[in-house]
Amino acid sequence: MAVIITLAIFVLVLLFLNRLAGKHVKYSNRVFIGLGIGIVFGIIIQLLFGSDSSTTTTILDWVNIIGNGYVSFLQMLVVPLIFVSLVRAFTRVEGENNLGKIGFNVLAVLIITVAVASIIGLSIALLFNLDGAEFTQGAAETARIAYIQERQAEIADTTLPQQILSFIPTNIFEDLAGLRQSSNIAVVIFSAFVGVAYLGVARKHPEEASYFKKMIDMLDAIVSRIVTLVLRMAPYGIFALMVKAMASSSFQALLNMATFVIAAYVAIIIMFAIHALILVGFKVNPINYFKKASSVLGFAFTSRSSGGALPMNIQTQTEALGVEDATANFAGTFGLSIGQNGCAGIYPTMLVAIVAPTVGMDLSDPMVWLTIIGTIVISSFGVAGVGGGATFASLIVFGTLGLPVEIIGLMVSIEPIIDMGRTALNVNDSILAGVVTSKRLGTLNEEVFNNPDAQIEVG
Repeated sequence: MAVIITLAIFVLVLLFLNRLAGKHVKYSNRVFIGLGIGIVFGIIIQLLFGSDSSTTTTILDWVNIIGNGYVSFLQMLVVPLIFVSLVRAFTRVEGENNLGKIGFNVLAVLIITVAVASIIGLSIALLFNLDGAEFTQGAAETARIAYIQERQAEIADTTLPQQILSFIPTNIFEDLAGLRQSSNIAVVIFSAFVGVAYLGVARKHPEEASYFKKMIDMLDAIVSRIVTLVLRMAPYGIFALMVKAMASSSFQALLNMATFVIAAYVAIIIMFAIHALILVGFKVNPINYFKKASSVLGFAFTSRSSGGALPMNIQTQTEALGVEDATANFAGTFGLSIGQNGCAGIYPTMLVAIVAPTVGMDLSDPMVWLTIIGTIVISSFGVAGVGGGATFASLIVFGTLGLPVEIIGLMVSIEPIIDMGRTALNVNDSILAGVVTSKRLGTLNEEVFNNPDAQIEVG
């Protein structure tokens, strides 16, 4: 009976969120309402039934239809979004010289900032005395560690050069199906080849190229429409995901990990501040920037999906921040798989700092810092844009440095909480890359950037 009553209340909340949509309540407000109700509802479920009870397990099995279903739809979109967005960027760029400048500047921002994020992660870990810290291991953590060790075994014999080589697609259909951990970066590489081929055809056979361009524009319109349909599910999906996160997380484990959570968010906030300073350095108003980016950052925070945020990311750059179309597509797409400041920079670096003293790594040695940061930068290529990216990046880093992976599994209880902040940081980094690149190349539309009415809204 408890299961039925709880699920009935769950359905009523879904109907309430649908009612808000019918009354045209602002999309971002509905997302945060779903987030807030999900947190409260999940906590109540845990207080009433416990996190490990059969009642809670049964309830969450049904809740997962909405939550995990939403995540699955987001994952469904990642590869089509990468391919269409990147190829479309090539069809809209004017001249191959501009293409090279755009790509170089975007990659430079992503790579430099992930290196800075790594430095921040190390510094904050030491400031909070996390080096050598120990955490309590429960049943969930034990199960997660076993899974992580299995994953580590799959890449244990792979050297860093071999991992870099794995980014190159050998069977593009395999990567389009997402069957490899490095499928995202492989699709990026394949899309780049398609784009370069288009430019060659456009020079020699402009008529044929125009047909291809129209086809890509049509695909972009279709994929964008599918994205809109999926994003409309966000308030319901985020509500369900937060119910699961709060109901299944051990409060004792959360308290045990509280120092790490606080330290991680301090590092994330500092990195946001560094992003603001970079904008100031390029004479871009950071207040205007964050006001206009707030919608997509809020969506990224609640959905925990860089891939799902890609359409809003690109739309924010072009329609609200004045970034020209090709640069926005390059920055948004590359940012899904390269240089993610949160998932590939701060998070794995902080985990390394915790484990390093236990294996004899001296964090007071500058060479150790350089080794860690260099490994982080290289490993930041190919991080997935929807869920699991931080774990994969951490496994690559730990495997390269020869560190035990148990600490990665111990983070299972706080993963959703930290993932919200680091996903928002990932998305902000890609938008920053677009704005800075456009500013450097003199293509930033200052009129659009300074227009307070130039805002985007999903609904």
